[in-house]
Amino acid sequence: MHKALLMVVGVAAFVSQAEAQQASAPKVDRATAYYHYSLAHMYAEQAGSLGNRGDFVNRAIENYKEAIKADPTTSMLAEELSDLYIQSGRWREAVTDAEETLKVNPNDLAAHRLLARVFTRQVGDAQRGKIDENMLRRAIEQYLKITTLAPRETEAWLMLARLYKASDNSVDAEKSYQAVLAIDPANEDALTGLALVYADLGDNKRAADLLKSLADRSPTARSLHALAVAYEQMREFNLAAQALRRELEFNPVNEREVRRNLAQDLLFAQQYDASLAIYSELVADDPADALAYLRISQLYRQKRDFAKAREAGDKAKALEPNSIEIRFNEVNILEAEDKVRDAAQLLKDILAGTAKRNYNQAERANRADLLERLAALYLSIEQTDSAVEAYRQMGELDSGLGPRVSARVIEAYRSGKDFVKAQQEAEIAARKYADDRMLRFVRNRLLAEMGKSDEAATDLKKLLGGKEDREIQLALAEVYEKGRKFDDMAKALDAAEKLSDSDEARQGVWFMRGAMFERTNRVEQAEVEFRKVLKVDPDSAGAMNYIGYMLADRNLRLEESLGLINKALDGDPGNGAYLDSLGWVYYRMGRLDEAERNLRLAIQKTPRDPTVHDHLADVLMKQSKVKEAVAQWEVSLKEWDSSSPAEMRPEEIAKVKTKLEGARVRLARENGTRN
Repeated sequence: MHKALLMVVGVAAFVSQAEAQQASAPKVDRATAYYHYSLAHMYAEQAGSLGNRGDFVNRAIENYKEAIKADPTTSMLAEELSDLYIQSGRWREAVTDAEETLKVNPNDLAAHRLLARVFTRQVGDAQRGKIDENMLRRAIEQYLKITTLAPRETEAWLMLARLYKASDNSVDAEKSYQAVLAIDPANEDALTGLALVYADLGDNKRAADLLKSLADRSPTARSLHALAVAYEQMREFNLAAQALRRELEFNPVNEREVRRNLAQDLLFAQQYDASLAIYSELVADDPADALAYLRISQLYRQKRDFAKAREAGDKAKALEPNSIEIRFNEVNILEAEDKVRDAAQLLKDILAGTAKRNYNQAERANRADLLERLAALYLSIEQTDSAVEAYRQMGELDSGLGPRVSARVIEAYRSGKDFVKAQQEAEIAARKYADDRMLRFVRNRLLAEMGKSDEAATDLKKLLGGKEDREIQLALAEVYEKGRKFDDMAKALDAAEKLSDSDEARQGVWFMRGAMFERTNRVEQAEVEFRKVLKVDPDSAGAMNYIGYMLADRNLRLEESLGLINKALDGDPGNGAYLDSLGWVYYRMGRLDEAERNLRLAIQKTPRDPTVHDHLADVLMKQSKVKEAVAQWEVSLKEWDSSSPAEMRPEEIAKVKTKLEGARVRLARENGTRN
């Protein structure tokens, strides 16, 4: 825009604002204000075009001050003056001038505005975590004074709210936004800002409801984008996608980015075909979009079309061969193909190929995550020592991860049934990180596993210390379960449920209570709890599998059981526990070949689970494969012998022994007949 036109627009805005405030403001000399404003604006433009030449800056400042004297009610004058001070690098002079003015008149609104603007410009960038706390405090002080002197000035309230939010003061940020809405109930900035405050407080539903009302009443690209973000934080990806589709109707400037966000939300919502269509459009528009190719690869992996997943992954890798995220995608494809050893080796190679002497903070965090992922792969194929080595490397990478590493090592040894090493690690960690909350949870879980549930519960109660703490109550419930103290477990779960603030949080309580009821043979009550989980999360594979197995084990509603277990496997293909459930329901239905096939797959996934070997032995015995059944029951007993005290099930062990003895007798009889 031409400079002369800019000046006309600026003067018009100045005059319009002055006229709007005339009725309530003190009497002002508008003609004088206009005259000095015009001169100030002219000198400021000349200064800007000549590299902030000092004489023009001085004249501009002098005329702005004269304009403010003539009309102290117009905030725009102080704003432009503060911008001039800052742009010319004379912010210290601005502060000095304003403070001198306030010595004469502490309620000089223009001086407070000037200081507020100068301090705010020096606060820093909250998004990057670079905040000057002193400037933030001083800016808040000035805006508090402004809102006292001009209580209906919405822009001041908005800025005060933003500053409070930057200082993590959600309470006062909310009050400031509410002050704006009391003046202007439809203020989009206030409604959006208030929603973000609610989101920061964890009240995502309230944030989304507020933004939805704004978007329904006065939809804009901005309000719909904010609504989508709120839904994403709530993990309501279908609703987020709907908001983004509406945003696209406004032809936003960043249309490609909105389409990318829409495709990602559709991916998270498991609308794979719809997501794939958008990502395909993105690469058609820009064949160099490596991220879109990566997402296409991930989508095909989810659809279990591994050939196309590799094809898209290779295109992404060709565009960005050094991207760890793209290379890690290959690891995920191998794991999905059930090639876990290959996946672990590839990830190990990636880590070796990207190793260096020093890492920045982000690199250390990313590398620690990859090492933790490598450890998980090793654990899934029963390579406990390799998993522990990966965890140890995490500790060497970042000493701050010490407690987390110790906890992971204890859990690795425990899952590998090396209880001696698990206890040794726990004792070392207890001395080294005595007050670490997570480690105390892990150590107490191990104590309960070793048959010392009373000792574990006592320590957790000390940690509780009479406080209301949901996490500790859940830990107590787990300890009581291992000690078979189900009445105490029920009380702990009741306490945890009362402390849960949403149905999403209650899901964990319901699941544990369902397992408790199943353990005590209260099947109907158990199913009620698992159905609660499915009502909140219809895709909960764990709840579906638990109901399915519970029914199959009791020879009830077998067709329904089969449907639930198959759906659980759709959500988590290759899960050893779910494959065991599937094999078991097929056994109950008399479909022995399918039962055997799935139970053998389950053993590949969970070779140290005595129950799976027992199930396969039952199937083999039914097929008259007596010798193979004997071998499986022998393995089952061996695994029971290596189990922890908490895992021991004397009644189940007795059943296996009885079946094994019977099978041996039958095998001997059959061998004798043949001889």
